[in-house]
Amino acid sequence: MKRVDSDLDTDLLAARLDLAGTRCFTAAGAGHGRREALSDVTTRWLAQRYAEATQGRRLGGVALAAVGSLGRRESGPLSDLDLVLLHDGRSLPSDEVAALADRIWYPIWDANLKLDHSVRTVGECRQVAGADLTAAVGLLDLAHIAGDEEVVSAARSTVAHDWRANARRRLPELLEKTAYRHSRHGDLAQSIEPDLKEAHGGLRDMTVLGALTSAWLTDRPRGEVDEAYRRLLDVRDALHVVTGRGRDRLGREDHDAVAALLGHEEADDLLTEVSSAARTIAWALDSTTRRASQSQRARTLRVGPRKPRLRILGHGLFEHDGEAVLRSAQLVGTDSLLPLRAAAVAARANLPLAPQTLTNLAASPDLPEPWSDAARDLFADLLAAGPGLVPVWEGLDQVGLIERWIPEWVSVRSRPQRNAVHRHTVDLHLLEAVLEASSLTRDVSRADLLLVAALLHDIGKVRGAHDHSETGAKVAATIVARMGMSQRDQATVTLLVRQHLVLMELATRRDLDDPATMSAVADAVGGDLETFELLRALTIADARATGPKAWTEWRSSLLEQLTVAARARLDAAPSDVPDPALSAPAEISPEVFESVATGRPHVTVTAVDGGYSVIVTDRDRLGLFADTAGLLAAYGLTIRRARLQTHDQVAVDEWTVESPGGDPPEPARIVAGLVRLGGGDRSALGSLEKRRAAYGPGTPGWSPSRALVVPRGADDATVLEVRTQDRPGLLHVLGLTFARLGLTVRSAHISTHAGQTLDTFYLQEFGGHTMSPARVAHTVSSVIDACDGVAD
Repeated sequence: MKRVDSDLDTDLLAARLDLAGTRCFTAAGAGHGRREALSDVTTRWLAQRYAEATQGRRLGGVALAAVGSLGRRESGPLSDLDLVLLHDGRSLPSDEVAALADRIWYPIWDANLKLDHSVRTVGECRQVAGADLTAAVGLLDLAHIAGDEEVVSAARSTVAHDWRANARRRLPELLEKTAYRHSRHGDLAQSIEPDLKEAHGGLRDMTVLGALTSAWLTDRPRGEVDEAYRRLLDVRDALHVVTGRGRDRLGREDHDAVAALLGHEEADDLLTEVSSAARTIAWALDSTTRRASQSQRARTLRVGPRKPRLRILGHGLFEHDGEAVLRSAQLVGTDSLLPLRAAAVAARANLPLAPQTLTNLAASPDLPEPWSDAARDLFADLLAAGPGLVPVWEGLDQVGLIERWIPEWVSVRSRPQRNAVHRHTVDLHLLEAVLEASSLTRDVSRADLLLVAALLHDIGKVRGAHDHSETGAKVAATIVARMGMSQRDQATVTLLVRQHLVLMELATRRDLDDPATMSAVADAVGGDLETFELLRALTIADARATGPKAWTEWRSSLLEQLTVAARARLDAAPSDVPDPALSAPAEISPEVFESVATGRPHVTVTAVDGGYSVIVTDRDRLGLFADTAGLLAAYGLTIRRARLQTHDQVAVDEWTVESPGGDPPEPARIVAGLVRLGGGDRSALGSLEKRRAAYGPGTPGWSPSRALVVPRGADDATVLEVRTQDRPGLLHVLGLTFARLGLTVRSAHISTHAGQTLDTFYLQEFGGHTMSPARVAHTVSSVIDACDGVAD
């Protein structure tokens, strides 16, 4: 039967190609309504083709159905039509069904529409879905167009029933195929020429989300992820219009036209929007697949009630089924530090925070400004956590916590980089630089400043910035002031951000034998060797995070030559770490003095921001430092800082500690433990060995320790600076090492920055004599061996 043109033909043409002008793309929410309208027009047009093919007869057991974008009512201007002619296998002979299909397909081809078609019975749909995972997922969206609705309903319900019944068997295959697709097409959020459909975070992933929920394994996030999906569909539609082709890859040559059609001022704004939407979808998919996998494991038959398996992580967090969770939402309320603490704990354990936990943490109050010492410590711990930082940071970013801590982060979030050497958006590059910097923390005196500088070094890559280093330095100055850093630390971080390109430029573009080159290096770091070491580490981290084109053997060798020359030029300044023994002696009350005089230590515990101050007063003895440090660690406390001083054979040591279990330290328990240790009973330290066993060579974050003698540190003592990975019992090990060598710790300044210790010890021979050079060398070697587990 010859088809007669109708108004529907005109409507379809206008809906698919004319699109009523640019307004449909720029008006809020217009894209979604336009796609639904286009889908409705297309459905009516196809229903008319079906009516013409059947000559208006009502055929029982036969129907025309759609899958794909039309089935989901998401048709784009040039989307393919995925149609299925369904029949029950009884109402019409096979030859008549085939003839009917031809009468439907040919008019569609005549209209120059791309068509993917098939003819199947309900049973064949079931067979195909059972054998082909992609077909099964597609048939879940089967939608009626014309004909017998019951046959469409039967096919859809049968496929959905089988999908749910076989979900346990098919989920691993679905996840494997999804991972393979991602590996082939890459990460949409990090691509300059992204595949809007197949890449990680693309349109196809929303179909996978729908399949997971159809299996009744889990629900999926709503709201923001749906809006992100609509934004990607808008970009796809605009791409169809400007290219005149049903393409899914957004090429560089199409950026400007697509951006203009969508109302963006520049192409980078378009890519930022695409990247942000893709990250939201990718995060939703990753968290939903974890939910689905957990649901599958929960279906294992067992006798009696199923109790969740929880592994204590500390500070109210537990590991449950591959995620970090809060045991109770009641922990959220007045504690502004809880999100930072939870993030640091989860990242160190290389676990993502569970979605509900993130939602609960987002309800925590804002950090006070300026930040407290505890907040800065926790933030540095988070940055130093290693590979677990990236997924935890992404979760925090998705619920808005990052921009509450660092409002300036919004300007670089998902910001593209068109430089060919860069692999990532600005924000991910900054996180990658932090990861690279974490492996260089032994080279610097302040790991926390290095990591913060790595996080902020490209914070100035915003629209309109002609010199992102100078712009970034101004932004960084605002951020570190908000963080409550000291004036000196603020100046150091700001300098690092401003000068982060200088060393590589000098190394690759200047004559390294020219004294003027070394003068330029000295000027860049203010003549300070420690600042130079920080800038060198930042330079290496930035280059490694950028990609192999930015960190080559040639560039590495030139930077090393520059480093050797600069170290010879710059002179290390004397230690500016105050010697606690030189400060005014702590005032000891008569009651405390009487207790110490009778051989019983005195301990006071005071709550401070983020932890507790534990002051131990006792008669000085060989090994007191080791015993106190070991006892605090054995009781599960984390030592943040310590200030140790001895006057007239009385030690007054102040330890700042955290309690992961939440309970404050018990003074009486500490006193009893010190008395037992002083009497030779070492049983109080029994639990410490188990905790120490989890650290050492081969564990994440490990690298060789360093022990440095500080030149001109003191006239009557050897000043030793120890840099190593912080871990339970470390100070106990160091104290035992000093005691075995017969050395007295006259005073010490203990601090931990970003998971790395910066401990300064003033050492003397027992009796107060200074150490010989040979003894100093032996001590340095013994300390390094002790820190690295070679000798305890």
